[in-house]
Amino acid sequence: MRRRQAARSPPEGLAKTPTGIGGIDQITGGGLPRGRPTLVCGTAGCGKTLFAMEFLVRGARQFDEPGAFIAFEETADELRDNVRSLGFDLDHMVRSKQLIVDHVRVERSEIEETGEYNLDGLFIRIAHAIETVKARRVVLDTIEALFSGFSDDAILRAELRRLFGWLKDRAVTAVITGERGDRHLTRRGLEEYVSDCVILLDQRIHDQVSTRRLRIVKYRGTAHGTNEYPFLIDEQGMSVLPITSLGLEHAVSDELISTGVPALDAMFGGKGFYRGTSVLVSGSAGSGKTSLAAHFAGATCRRGERCLFFAYEESEAQIVRNMRSIGLELQPWIDKGLLQIHAARPSSHGLEMHLVAIHKLVRKLHPQAIVMDPISNLIAVGTLSETNATLVRLIDLFKASGITAMFTSLSTLTAGAEQSEVGVSSLIDSWLLVRDLEQNGERSRTLVILKSRGMNHSNQVREFLLTSSGIELRDVYLGAHGALTGSARLGQEARDREDEAIRREAAMLAQSNLAVRRQAVEAQIADLQNQLHAIAVDLESTTGKRRRREQRVGGDRRAMSVSRHAPRPNGTRSGK
Repeated sequence: MRRRQAARSPPEGLAKTPTGIGGIDQITGGGLPRGRPTLVCGTAGCGKTLFAMEFLVRGARQFDEPGAFIAFEETADELRDNVRSLGFDLDHMVRSKQLIVDHVRVERSEIEETGEYNLDGLFIRIAHAIETVKARRVVLDTIEALFSGFSDDAILRAELRRLFGWLKDRAVTAVITGERGDRHLTRRGLEEYVSDCVILLDQRIHDQVSTRRLRIVKYRGTAHGTNEYPFLIDEQGMSVLPITSLGLEHAVSDELISTGVPALDAMFGGKGFYRGTSVLVSGSAGSGKTSLAAHFAGATCRRGERCLFFAYEESEAQIVRNMRSIGLELQPWIDKGLLQIHAARPSSHGLEMHLVAIHKLVRKLHPQAIVMDPISNLIAVGTLSETNATLVRLIDLFKASGITAMFTSLSTLTAGAEQSEVGVSSLIDSWLLVRDLEQNGERSRTLVILKSRGMNHSNQVREFLLTSSGIELRDVYLGAHGALTGSARLGQEARDREDEAIRREAAMLAQSNLAVRRQAVEAQIADLQNQLHAIAVDLESTTGKRRRREQRVGGDRRAMSVSRHAPRPNGTRSGK
């Protein structure tokens, strides 16, 4: 899912001319003031002339606005050769009436401060250039060459005002370049006061690394970005990357994608983390950060998606070899073009060079996932705040492009157990912490999910193992003396198994004893039952004998009664 952030619309009533230069239109809210002059100043080599030339070239190509370049120092041939490296074919543009380049030679000895001196001759040259191509944009490069012979500030201010007023009357959008002075933005310190917009370019050296910066010093009639923004000049021209260029308006996805480690997916709820989010893996050296990142890259390629892997410590061949030791083959994905590893020392370029290089690759390859390993090495190129600003820009870019990004970061004991070196944890959606625990003379790895926005996740600490068949996560043993890992866990588990075996044997012995006792009791019960049965038989026999004896006695009594003619019970005699 990709969503392009539109440039901010300029306030109603203020007309602006888009420059077409990456980032400039976002910082200025739409471009330079239409029909007004803009001063671009800076030290030698900071890119003033290239800025001005790109303003004309992109205006003609992208917005169908022809331009006129009036040069006071370089000839047309020199300018053509200088900008050819940017891909600008000035000869073709001149032939097609999109651009005109006019070199005006100014001799200081020919300039007279008499009060009668004026710029009418220059106005005629500029007017002719404008009419030749119907120019809507004009560049004057540089203003110092034109006014180098003036020492009277009053005359200089008057002529500057007349020049700027003349350009406004022609309704052309003008860019005027100027050399920066010691105490002012320009050598004379006057041009900045009569310009409607002032852009300052700067090139500085920090720890032997060159960095270019741009700042909008002044912009009449409109709000604009006032921060310093890094910019880069390469084979495609100038690129400015404002920190707030993308904002927080990116789209989100409900799709879950695998981390490449099934046990880790289970810790995220079963399927991994959300697509298009940012993931930080922080930990000390050797804790397995790169291995986790490589598993994520491999899972991306297995889905048939493209992954960019930016390595700042190891070469491509070294990463491929090292991951093979844990059962992860990356070379097939590289051969298929699904995985691209870009390895470079951070100190090889400034932060803005790394930033723009990543931007270009993202626009060119449209990857679904990106790995940066480790981002903490970027601190070697700039300050902590500069590195943080760079990462903010990258996170904005990745989220706006729907790219799932995994960053690894080195954390040290001085940084704290739950703090990354670069301090971007608050910007991250999911944060994994891998730590080393030292117990019983060995170091063991553990992993925990510190946060994962928008989902229920495990809060358990898991033991993190690098095996020949990949990454394994095991439950940490929680004993009476805390969490145990490594051989301590194995030893405790062995003791637990032994104790359990002893308990089982004791239980079986107790069960056997109870069975013997039960058999004895059951035998006693059987004997008693036999005795009871014998008693019952004897009782029944005795009772039968008694009844039979009573019957015989009764019969004998009746017989005797008959023989004695004894009266019957009803009073009659026998024989009657």
